[in-house]
Amino acid sequence: MLAAYQWGIFAIALGTFGIGTTEFMPMGLLPVIAEGVNASIPAAGLLISAYAVGVMIGAPLITLYLTKYSHKTSLLALMAVFVMGNLLSAAAVNYETFLLSRIITSLSHGAFFGIGAVVAMNLAPYHKKGSAVASIFLGLTIANIVGVPITTWLGQTFDWRLSFAVTAVLGVVAIFGISRSLPAMERAQKPVVKTELKAIMQPAALRAFATTAMCAGSMFTLYTYIAPVMQTLALATDNVIATMLMLIGIGFTLGNYISGKVTDKSPDLALFVFLGLQVLVLLLFRFTATTTLGAGLTVLLWGTVIFGSGPPLQMQVMKIADKAPGLASSINIGAFNLGNALGAALGGLVISIGFGFAWIPSAAAVLSFLALLMVWINRYKSTHNPRMVD
Repeated sequence: MLAAYQWGIFAIALGTFGIGTTEFMPMGLLPVIAEGVNASIPAAGLLISAYAVGVMIGAPLITLYLTKYSHKTSLLALMAVFVMGNLLSAAAVNYETFLLSRIITSLSHGAFFGIGAVVAMNLAPYHKKGSAVASIFLGLTIANIVGVPITTWLGQTFDWRLSFAVTAVLGVVAIFGISRSLPAMERAQKPVVKTELKAIMQPAALRAFATTAMCAGSMFTLYTYIAPVMQTLALATDNVIATMLMLIGIGFTLGNYISGKVTDKSPDLALFVFLGLQVLVLLLFRFTATTTLGAGLTVLLWGTVIFGSGPPLQMQVMKIADKAPGLASSINIGAFNLGNALGAALGGLVISIGFGFAWIPSAAAVLSFLALLMVWINRYKSTHNPRMVD
C-alpha cells in the first residue's frame, strides 16, 4: 500500500508519462504525420526540433511566471496546457497548425518536470528524496516502454490524430490524480528574480547544466542512430532492432530505479558511478555488440547506466542553486533537450566525416567523459573552497 506522499508522487509521474509519450511518439509517426499535414518528411522532422527549442526557451520563462502560484496550482495549469496542445495536434489540418500545437505542448514540459521534482523532494522523507526524484523520471522511462509503442501502433494502424487524442486523455488522468492526491500548498513567497538569476548563473550551476547537456548528448549520439549501429555491428534485422529498443527501455527503467537507491545515499557517488560506467560501456560497445546476444546485453547495460545519471543530475542542480531550485530544475530539463540536439548533430558529424556507424559509441563516450570531468571539477572546488560561492 502506498503512503500518502507516494500517491502524490505517483500522480506527478503520470504527468511525466504523458509528456514522455508525446515527446517521443512523433519519431515513429513522422511519415504519416507528414502526409496528414501536407508536408515533406524533412519539414515534419523540424517539428521535433521545434518541440526541443520550445522546451529550452519555455522552461525558465514559464517557471519564473508560475512562482506567483502554489506548486499544486502550477502543476495543474501545466497539465491543462499539455492537454490543450495535444488536442490541437489531434485537430490539426495543416502544417502551421500542427507546428503551433507542438510549441504549445512543449511549454509544459520543462516546467512540469522542474516543479514536479521540487514537489517530490518536499513530499518525501529526507532519506527517500533521491528515490522520489527518480520516481518522477520513472514516468518518462515507462513512456518509452509502453506509451510510445502503443500510441505509435495506434497512429500507424488507425489514424495518427488518435494517438494525440489518447495522449491528451493521459493528461486529463494526470490532472485528476494531482488534484486528488497532492495536499493543498501555500502560495510561495514572491521570488526575487535577481537572487534566482544569481543562483543559476554561478559557475558551479552552469557546470551542472553543462554536465546534463553532455550526458544527454552522449545518450542521443547513440540513441538517434541505434538502428544503423546495430545493423553495422551485429548485422541486426528489423525484428532484432525492435527487441533491442525494448531492452534499452528496460535498461532505462532499471537504471532509474537503481539510481534512486544510490542517490538516496549519496548523489555525488551516484554521478561518479553512473558516468564512469557510461564511459566504460561506450568504449567497449563496438567490441561487445558484435553478436545478437552481446548486443542485447550491451544495450541493456547501456540503457541502465545512461539513465541512471538522471536523478542525481537533477538533485545536483537543485542543491547547487538552492536559492532557486524550481528554476534550476526546469533549466536542467532544457539542458537535457539541448543535449538531444547536440547528440544527434555529433552522431551525424561522425558519419559525415567518414568514420562510420561503428565509431558512434566512441564519440558518445567522449561526451560522457566530459560530463564526468564537470562533476569532478565541481566536487574539487566545493571541497577546497567550501565557503566560497563559485
